[in-house]
Amino acid sequence: MKTRDRILQCALQLFNEQGEPNVSTLEIATELGISPGNLYYHFHGKEPLVLALFERFQEELAPLLDPPTEASLETEDYWLFLHLIVERLAHYRFLFQDLSNLAGRLPKLARGMRTWLNTLKRTLATLLAQLKSEGQVNSGIESLGQLVDQITLTLLFSLDYQRILGHEGEVKLVVYQVMMLVAPHLHDEAREGAERIAQSYLAD
Repeated sequence: MKTRDRILQCALQLFNEQGEPNVSTLEIATELGISPGNLYYHFHGKEPLVLALFERFQEELAPLLDPPTEASLETEDYWLFLHLIVERLAHYRFLFQDLSNLAGRLPKLARGMRTWLNTLKRTLATLLAQLKSEGQVNSGIESLGQLVDQITLTLLFSLDYQRILGHEGEVKLVVYQVMMLVAPHLHDEAREGAERIAQSYLAD
């Protein structure tokens, strides 16, 4: 593995474990067994490190946020989509542990995060519109707009909320929470199916 990739991998692990503000570039270099000058050759400080990790986060999420619009998706496909999204959020969880302060310190990250959030919300709205076109959703546009915001907030902050309560952040619990947010907006048969899948998903 190239040194640059090793640095990013180590930084991600330490940021996730200790929180980004509590980790210095010196600690990252020490953990890797390289000189601070070697790290500085690849990243001139912590800001470029954070931005590089955010760029990787965006690249890994990009295929999920551009689903085929013409493909016919099964109900399980929507939940798999959510699971994959939450897995990536968990892998880069340091970005969301103190998002307001992090974005305040790094304007470039703030701009990128706003763009990414808008893409996420558009994707969620598109998937809900597909469900509505298939006759599975009975809520109107305004309600679905509010639902998109509720889902987004749950995706971003549920893992950290679990950890604040002293629990291990579980991906399946976040997916369950989102499924239960969507369920009341579904027609009877679709709602019952979603609730059944949600309960079995949580029990796995």
